[in-house]
Amino acid sequence: MRIGCRLATSGSEAGRSVVAGAMRLEAAGVDSLWVSDHVVQPVEIRSAYPYSSDGRAEWDPAVPQLEALVALAAVAAVTKRVELGTAVLVLPQRQPVLLAKQLASLDALAPGRLALGVGAGWLAEEFQALGADFSARGAAMDEWIDVLRACWTGRPERLALPHVELPAGLVVEPSPGDAIPVLVGGMSAPAARRVARRGDGWIAQASCDPAGAAAVLASLDRVLTETELAGRDPAALRVVARLSGAPTDLPAVLAPLAAAGVDDVVLDDPGAGAAEAIARAREAAGS
Repeated sequence: MRIGCRLATSGSEAGRSVVAGAMRLEAAGVDSLWVSDHVVQPVEIRSAYPYSSDGRAEWDPAVPQLEALVALAAVAAVTKRVELGTAVLVLPQRQPVLLAKQLASLDALAPGRLALGVGAGWLAEEFQALGADFSARGAAMDEWIDVLRACWTGRPERLALPHVELPAGLVVEPSPGDAIPVLVGGMSAPAARRVARRGDGWIAQASCDPAGAAAVLASLDRVLTETELAGRDPAALRVVARLSGAPTDLPAVLAPLAAAGVDDVVLDDPGAGAAEAIARAREAAGS
């Protein structure tokens, strides 16, 4: 099992801390670095947050947050080895052709190191501010994945889809040397079906405790079943578990995930003492 860390992209000193954190964590031996995504947030969040028991978001939306891809570009410039990922980028609220160009440019800056985690989103107010249709986000997400992959060929064929159209004769360069893996996020039944149909892998999100690990395993069973029903090999899927919060019993959390075939865990940045924290995580996972 590979050990990754989520970089904190929010806070008044986020610009400095993201760069410093990336350098510190790569030196400590982490395998991957990930950022989360919000472009705007309302002062008062009314949308239900899907990853809490009461549906409430527990952070202050007024805290400054770096844009995810800009943050990754800065991280790419100061690292050499680690994989760079989004966990997750809210795909249907972004213009897909522009996003394809941005991601291909990131891949050119850090060849072969980019992993794209995508989600359908939950914050209706953010979609409204960006001029995106929250009610159509599921269908748009499916189409956007197809558009990204078409653009990454460098010479996409004409695509006429319900929510987007690519005219013939476009050049979208640079194109990635290797395919950028698309990891579909979400714990719901629709997310599992989307992984099965379109994903190169799956990103789960849960708390870093035994209950969170159990939730990941329950959803993993559904993802693997849907993938088999779709006629694809479940063993070919990459499985990433994004675990939030401070761990209290790493062996109880990571050992069952490793035994179930989870490929990566992404933990919150442990701060000082990162090398020791990463070593403990590897030991807990048996890797």
